[in-house]
Amino acid sequence: MILTQRKPANADAVVSLTLALTAEERTRSRHRFETEDGQVVFLRLPRGTVLQDGDILHDESDGSVIRIVAKPEPVLTVFASSLLLMRAAYHLGNRHVPVEITPSYLRLSPDAVLHTMLAQLGLEITEEIAPFQPELGAYGHHHPH
Repeated sequence: MILTQRKPANADAVVSLTLALTAEERTRSRHRFETEDGQVVFLRLPRGTVLQDGDILHDESDGSVIRIVAKPEPVLTVFASSLLLMRAAYHLGNRHVPVEITPSYLRLSPDAVLHTMLAQLGLEITEEIAPFQPELGAYGHHHPH
């Protein structure tokens, strides 16, 4: 199965396979995945493609339709008043880490240093397994851990 074409999310598409990928996996334009039932899937997408939850991909060999879903993964979800959340988003942005930003929470990959910083800022932090959909753009500057 070779996936080369991305289409916007479409609720009516007849989907033959759902591929659950982590946030980092959804940034890979060239990759080989194995599904839970052992099917091999090759991604060959235009460089820089970032897949979103619900995106539809077409298999060029048989025309079948694959839906991408955000795979639940370990994350830190951070809650606070809007001012504190904005302050936390600013500090996280300075570190170029991928962050999901919503009106009520921020979400990021687990990181002990950032956990400590956010706690010192006074934010409430929950460790959980959840889909992670970071803002686009953060992936241009991956810093080594």
